[in-house]
Amino acid sequence: METGKSGFSEAGLRRLREVLARHVESGKIPGLVALVGRGEEAHVEAIGTMRHEGGAPMRRDTIFRMASTSKPVAMAGAMVLLDECRLRLDDLVEPWLPELADRQVLKRIDSPLDDTVPARRPITVRDLLSSTFGLGMDMTALGTPIMGAIFERGLTPDLPEPMPEPDEWMRRLGELPLMYQPGERWQYQISHDVLSVLVARVTGQSFEEFLRERIFEPLGMKDTGFHVPAGKIDRLPALYAPDPQSGEFTVWDEAEGGRWSKPPAFQGSGGGLVSTADDYHAYFRMLLNGGTHGGERILSRPAVELMTTNRLTPEQQAARHAMAVNNVHLSFGQGQHGGWGFGMAVRTYRGDYAPIGQFGWDGGSGTSTYADPANQLTGILLTQVGMSVPNSARLIHDFWTTLYQAIDD
Repeated sequence: METGKSGFSEAGLRRLREVLARHVESGKIPGLVALVGRGEEAHVEAIGTMRHEGGAPMRRDTIFRMASTSKPVAMAGAMVLLDECRLRLDDLVEPWLPELADRQVLKRIDSPLDDTVPARRPITVRDLLSSTFGLGMDMTALGTPIMGAIFERGLTPDLPEPMPEPDEWMRRLGELPLMYQPGERWQYQISHDVLSVLVARVTGQSFEEFLRERIFEPLGMKDTGFHVPAGKIDRLPALYAPDPQSGEFTVWDEAEGGRWSKPPAFQGSGGGLVSTADDYHAYFRMLLNGGTHGGERILSRPAVELMTTNRLTPEQQAARHAMAVNNVHLSFGQGQHGGWGFGMAVRTYRGDYAPIGQFGWDGGSGTSTYADPANQLTGILLTQVGMSVPNSARLIHDFWTTLYQAIDD
């Protein structure tokens, strides 16, 4: 990247590399790939190795499990259907997802599963898009009967057993009451996986086929999908979940024979994608370009604006913010942006080096992907060190802190 043209200072990019290298040299991050882009230009750093014990070096084309950074990308599938009027924001989801008809809602978050009232209204497409349909992963509610039931039924991606195929997953989900009334409260994760099923049922294609045809291929995202084919498996590092007590490196998923080495039963937009820094750069640049890529329109400008601006009411935003700031000791400071669009966080106040309007998300596998319209900037940082310990979160913070200092125009 020619620094003069890109609006980054040479000294700033050098410092960025030094800070990233320090994390790798500490032994806490085996390796990483970082990409910073402005306009046509991209600067990439690949530092360290694919495994904790050494081995092959990280490369620009290393494939990563994107975890929750799947959400902003997979959301585009639903937005295509809105653009084409195959779905409407306030359509009921029941015709496609009959499992979600006639919902019961818990009287209190810690109620027994049968202590319920009827839902005030049916669930809409908008509720799913904004993560407010009434069920989600609430780390402040661990130990409640409903969270126990979500884990027992295998409804979330990070359990020892992978999620079942979509119809069975929906059947299990349909047995549970909602935690909150539809549209009432922002809740994390589950709505995204419901959207995967919705898109597949509306289109009559698998979720991956539809994304490939409408998003990945037009953007040239050739390494993005829900598993890594055998011919590319050498480009996938091990995923580590270090022990929170001892810090000892434990392999959570091996590349060969691991969870992403074959097509999954459930193609989940909540956290199932694998990808590369360049593929994600193409996607976030398309969003910064108002939905176009190389002269081709992928999404309408209004669809991009809906995704990348805050969709929460002040009350919902307050609850989301409270959850983020009261859980800093669990999230290591991630998630404090204030707002949420469709599929991604949106900064609504300035709490760190990034300006208001920055959008994107972080992943529990040690991934961070954001774009910033004010600076026409994309930043992507990819590791495979899970957030069971703060190491990758601290690396992500340092990446963004030094990246913003490198801007020079």
